[in-house]
Amino acid sequence: MRRRTWATAVLLAVCAGLAPVTTARAAAPHGPGPLPLERLFDNRAVSDDRAPGDADFDGAGGSLSAQDLAAAGWTPGQGLGVERARLTWPRSAGTGPDNVRADGQRVRVTGRGDALAFLVAGTGGDARGSGTVRYADGTRSGYTLTAPDWRTGPLATKSVALPHRNTPDGQLTEKTRLYVVTVPVRAGHRIASVELPRTTGGAALHVFAASVRAATAGWTGTWAASPAGYTTVGPWVDRTVRLVVHTSTGGPRVRIRLDNTFASTPVRIGGASVAVQEAGAAARGKPVPLTFRGARGALLPAGAQEFSDPVDFRVPADANLLVSFHLPQPVAAAPVHSQAIQGSYVSGPGDHATEADGSAYTSTIAYWPLLTGVDVAGGPGSVVLLGDSITDGVKSTQNANRRWPNVLAARLLAQSDVPRYGVLNEGISANRVVADRYPGDGISTDTGGVSALHRLDRDVFAQTSARTVVVFQGVNDVRWGATAAQVEAGLREIVERAHARGLKVVGATITPCEGEALCTAAADAERVAVNAYVRGPGSGFDGVLDFDAVVRDPVRPSRMRAEFDSGDHLHPGDAGLKALADSVDLGVLAP
Repeated sequence: MRRRTWATAVLLAVCAGLAPVTTARAAAPHGPGPLPLERLFDNRAVSDDRAPGDADFDGAGGSLSAQDLAAAGWTPGQGLGVERARLTWPRSAGTGPDNVRADGQRVRVTGRGDALAFLVAGTGGDARGSGTVRYADGTRSGYTLTAPDWRTGPLATKSVALPHRNTPDGQLTEKTRLYVVTVPVRAGHRIASVELPRTTGGAALHVFAASVRAATAGWTGTWAASPAGYTTVGPWVDRTVRLVVHTSTGGPRVRIRLDNTFASTPVRIGGASVAVQEAGAAARGKPVPLTFRGARGALLPAGAQEFSDPVDFRVPADANLLVSFHLPQPVAAAPVHSQAIQGSYVSGPGDHATEADGSAYTSTIAYWPLLTGVDVAGGPGSVVLLGDSITDGVKSTQNANRRWPNVLAARLLAQSDVPRYGVLNEGISANRVVADRYPGDGISTDTGGVSALHRLDRDVFAQTSARTVVVFQGVNDVRWGATAAQVEAGLREIVERAHARGLKVVGATITPCEGEALCTAAADAERVAVNAYVRGPGSGFDGVLDFDAVVRDPVRPSRMRAEFDSGDHLHPGDAGLKALADSVDLGVLAP
């Protein structure tokens, strides 16, 4: 009979429920070769509410609630799509060890991609450390991983927030958090294993899951929208939502992306489809059904996303699509992009996703819920426009697709000097570089989004085949009292983080707004200082679009030219937005 080792005996005891493992000594010993992450679990973070003392996540008896996680759709073994990565919530969560305290362990993680994704949290404070990625060709690269604290970390960047903290003395009403953090790797190199960080300081860095985020070769983003807040909707029960979105580039196949960002509860998607718009809610031909991992529908856990399976469907460039999905279960709140500048539709009862006739769609909405992306097969990749209300298209003509990103996309289609990139509009009305308008958690009427710094990973780095990012923000910061130095520091961080991901970064100067209530002389002085920084050699930008020079009044540079002004002195109208897009040297967009 084969002799049992000490480690084998411990593992058998754990499987039998005889020996709860909560210490590093009780984990499977780490030999010279990498091990699957679950073999290294040495800590239990999740407890049943009926036995809250069974887990000790933080060394003081605190733990996450298994019931809260289930209510969020995070059930043991559940696959979670976050920021284009695919992770699995531990199967042992709630019954045994479910995470490892990072201390240089070697983990078997394999594949090719553009990033590593970690599902993490810190205890005892924000935890930070450096680790190593080992590649199949024998080379290595380093990375730094920060896990925000599970009790005090920012809600703006969390993947899920839970309403309670379990303790040996019972349950407390106090938010707890988990985070998905991605770090760049060498694109195209096959990863063989990952060495977890060794942390410094007193905080512990806990890893629940890790995976390679696959690159998006063969796909181009043609349309995108940023989640700007989490607001009440409907409520919808057994309704079909039919959203109108405008493509930039076209392709022979299509997939969509749905995001349950900021949410606390899961959303069930029933049937879904895509079609070209004929008029209103009516489709040109029968809509093409979509599937999700081979199933007709999908469950979107709180904070998670899902891509539809690729389907053959000729997506025309510069055209309106209808993306429809049935919501069979109650939905009273959802992540939304509030300023669609486009009307969309909601049906009466029933699944009407595959109906060409639009007669079932009896009401309209002026925002985009849940849908955050449409991709087409092929193409050269995408340009991401990170901006505020001017990029969002506020004050442009409703239902006319006259946002400056639309005009830029049309220019790209009409030429052959540079690749015809997809154009992804990641503008959010009222958004700022360095401060959150929406706190990132809970139902809110404010849809100004989390800051550009807090949404950078989701809205830029995780976008499909992103090649270049254009950063056109800052006017809302200075209008609300931020200094030029604060905005410049934020822009500098955006450039540094984007360069680490291999992206080209183009900066745009802030346009003038004298005459608008918050555009005081003091605010304009800060705007002028930020623009000097953007134009200067020390900004780190790989190119500059001088939008300030395009629309400013030559006689009064603090004010917009009258013919470009929408009337509120802050937002350009259709003519001004076209002038911005027409001023772009398309060559600056090429990586």
